[in-house]
Amino acid sequence: MTIHTLYELVQHSVKSFASKVAFAMYGGEELSYAEVGTRVKHVQDLLIGAGLKAGDKVALLSSNMPNWCVSYLAVTSAGMVAVPILPDFSTEELEMIIAHSEAKALMVSDKLFAKLAKSTIESLHIVIRTKNLGVIASRPAAEKGAVGIPNPEDLAVIIYTSGTTSRPKGVMLSHANLCAQISMSAAIFPIFPDDTFLSVLPLAHTYECSIGMIYPFSMGARVVYLDRPPTASVLMPTLAEVRPSVMLIVPLIIEKIYRHQILAKFTSSGFWRALYKIDFMRRYLHRVAGKKLMKVFGGRLRFLGIGGAKLDGGAEKFLLEARFPYAIGYGLTETAPLLAGAAPSQVRLGSTGPAAPGVELRLENVDARTRQGEIVALTPSVMLGYYKNAEATSQIIDVNGWLHTGDLATMDADGYVTVRGRSKNMLLTSSGQNIYPEEIESKLNNMPYVSESLIVLQHDKLVALIYPDFDDAFAHGLQQTDIEKAMEANRNELNLLLPAYCQITKVKIHFEEFEKTAKKSIKRFMYQEAKG
Repeated sequence: MTIHTLYELVQHSVKSFASKVAFAMYGGEELSYAEVGTRVKHVQDLLIGAGLKAGDKVALLSSNMPNWCVSYLAVTSAGMVAVPILPDFSTEELEMIIAHSEAKALMVSDKLFAKLAKSTIESLHIVIRTKNLGVIASRPAAEKGAVGIPNPEDLAVIIYTSGTTSRPKGVMLSHANLCAQISMSAAIFPIFPDDTFLSVLPLAHTYECSIGMIYPFSMGARVVYLDRPPTASVLMPTLAEVRPSVMLIVPLIIEKIYRHQILAKFTSSGFWRALYKIDFMRRYLHRVAGKKLMKVFGGRLRFLGIGGAKLDGGAEKFLLEARFPYAIGYGLTETAPLLAGAAPSQVRLGSTGPAAPGVELRLENVDARTRQGEIVALTPSVMLGYYKNAEATSQIIDVNGWLHTGDLATMDADGYVTVRGRSKNMLLTSSGQNIYPEEIESKLNNMPYVSESLIVLQHDKLVALIYPDFDDAFAHGLQQTDIEKAMEANRNELNLLLPAYCQITKVKIHFEEFEKTAKKSIKRFMYQEAKG
């Protein structure tokens, strides 16, 4: 069955998989597909009673839980518009989004409710608690509302991005945009009713919502949520008990595992370092480590999807040589999100794979020397536009409907895309060299005692701003002067791996974490020129 709207999705899945578990909280409640249908109706009754009707906006501000999914499906399948908000937005940003989206209702978790001003709460028709779907606050409705059956082209959600270079913009996605992700995902990697997803990324992120919630819900699979951040101490017992067959992560998670458990072991002594430098021995060691890592993940993993940022080359080489079932996807919030991807059996080192089925990709303004150009996409999932921002929309979508991503990449003869970085992040030296800071940062972040880094251009020289992993350094007995020496040693080692034109001339230590967006990307615009 081809699904065109989220209304059709709910009707199909609740009926087809009624007795199966749809959503579960790790160590907590489980909701069957039939129970999801019952709760969806309950939420819709509350919204209608508060006077809401099709087309009205409902903000969704909550940590991951089964009722997040219920709330999202209830709003969108009623013809209303969901406004999922990332929990990490600041209070100021939350207020702005609720006001800008013209939300008339709010679904909110207890912890996040405290971040909102009283005036914001009073501006809403109804506030519903996601934990138990009870009413926190409401005001008498002048008249009863009504649900509507949405059409594929109708607006389904407005997702506010947390860009590294600008204020949040509201991405408008239609039912057709979102439902196209189901067939795209299924063509790349099919899932089945006996699959179990472990969800560790925010549901308000399009990546997790589309691929990690809507897709499995359409196929009768089960999704398990965590009620706390996915630290190593939390993930290990969870993986052992849940034994997921599918999981979506950002690079940071697998990079930490690689750095602290794999690389640390194989560089712990002269003996291991010598073995690790021999190609066939490294591949053998990676294969052994991969089998152990598969057991850590519960032994059933079929697909580890990685997206959201560039994956470090060393970590990916380990996954590939370990024959771990991973794949790197590429997409944007503005495309709901998938644009390119491959099944684990088709991955190529450094590439995100070819265009997803139904998507056309091309490169524009290709540099003859580097063969790099901007990725431009034509997809059934391209957004309707930015909410109340026609100017910004026209800057990214051309008159023929092609979306200009702002990402620079190369493309091989088979159509496999290798993303180099954001065009806005590219550093241009006086000698005309193009430098992609993300590539250098991914290497630097995997060096000893580095938590995160940022490469900036100062007086035509590259400077590495580094926030050290102080906990790790102090645990190994390092003092501040030792940390400074370690960072300088990292600089020297890194430069051996880099061409002369992009070597680091100086290291500057940051004693506080870099300012982040709600999606945990560094706000680069705040550090474009290193001081001092």
